[in-house]
Amino acid sequence: MNIFVLLKQTFDTEEKIVIQDGEISEDGVKFIINPYDEYAVEEALRLKELHGGQVTVVSVGPQRSAEALRTALAMGADEAVLISDERIPSDEYSLSVVLAAYLHKVSADVVLGGNFSVDQGSGQVAVRLARLLNLPHVSSVTKLEIADGKAKVLRDAEGDAETIEVTLPALVTAQQGLNEPRYPSLPGIMKAKKKPFHQLGLSELGLSDAEIAPRTERISLSLPPQRQAGQILQGELKEQAAQLVSLLRSDAKAI
Repeated sequence: MNIFVLLKQTFDTEEKIVIQDGEISEDGVKFIINPYDEYAVEEALRLKELHGGQVTVVSVGPQRSAEALRTALAMGADEAVLISDERIPSDEYSLSVVLAAYLHKVSADVVLGGNFSVDQGSGQVAVRLARLLNLPHVSSVTKLEIADGKAKVLRDAEGDAETIEVTLPALVTAQQGLNEPRYPSLPGIMKAKKKPFHQLGLSELGLSDAEIAPRTERISLSLPPQRQAGQILQGELKEQAAQLVSLLRSDAKAI
C-alpha cells in the first residue's frame, strides 16, 4: 500500500502570538507538526503495520518545515518530500495546486491529512486537493478501516457520527480521537537521518507562477481587542434582568 501524508509545520499551540508590521513574528517561536496532521501520520503508520507498504510525508512550506518532516520520519515514515519555493503563496488554492502537481506524478492508494491546520483553520486544502485529483474525500475521520480495495470510515458529524465507505484511492482527513500519536524513539531518530529526503520547487513540478496565483488576499491581520472588565449586577433578579437587557441594547448592541 502506497500511503501519502499531507503535513504542515505550525506554531506550537502554547506560543503567544505577536504581530509586527501586520505579520506574525516568528522570532524565538517553537514550531511543531500541526496536531491534526500528527494523527494522520500515526494512522498512516498503523495502516502500514497492518497492510505493509510505504509511508511518504509531504509538506509545502519554508525550509524550516524540514524539521517537522524529520520528526515524522523518526516516528516511522519511510520518505519525506519538502516542496519549498518562495514563489508559492499561502493561499489554500495555490497550495492544493502544488500538492496536486506532485501527487499526479506518484501512485497513491491512500492520502491522509489533518482535518485543518491550527494556524489558518480553514480546512480547505485537502478538499480542494481531492477535487483536483478526482478522489473521493471524507473529512473529520475518527476511525478508518481498509479492506478489499475500500475504506470504511467513521466521521464526526457535529455531535453525531456517520459511517461511509469509499473506493480506493481516496483522501481522508483526521479528526481528534482517531488515534494517539506515538513519540519518536531514539532508534527512530537515528534511522531518520538515513531515510530519503527530497526537496522540490516549482520548476521540478512544472508549474508556472500563473498556475498558482492566489484566489484570496489577506487585507489585514490584527489581534482581537483587549477584553474589558466585567460588571456585577446588583439588586433583585428582576432589577438585574432589566439592567442586563439595557446593557445588551445600549453598550453591547447585541439586541
